[in-house]
Amino acid sequence: VQLQASGGGLVQAGGSLRLACAASGRTFSGGVLGWFRQAPGKEREFVAAVRHYGRSTRVADSVKGRFTISRDNAEAPVYLQINSLKPEDTAVYYCAGTYRPGELWNPSTYDYWGQGTLVTVSS
Repeated sequence: VQLQASGGGLVQAGGSLRLACAASGRTFSGGVLGWFRQAPGKEREFVAAVRHYGRSTRVADSVKGRFTISRDNAEAPVYLQINSLKPEDTAVYYCAGTYRPGELWNPSTYDYWGQGTLVTVSS
């Protein structure tokens, strides 16, 4: 199983990015795909997750209103649309997947991790 994250880059504050996570080997159609981020010197932080073909989503309160997670079908990548970027959004963004039940915000719930994509927001 591989999770390939892409779409990161350097953007100015106020800009937008769309991150993508493509799954290979398993579709996670019956599981969960999520996004986490980790800024330098900080712990990994839950951002958003989508379950069951995108019918159920959860977004962290800290980014709600600016971040949107979506997935059209089991074969499609999971996207993280990030709007109104702030310098504090600077981090490596990781996608993760799991078939196990558990707390979506908890990194320990996830068994599969992508390599991460760096988002840098300049002020």
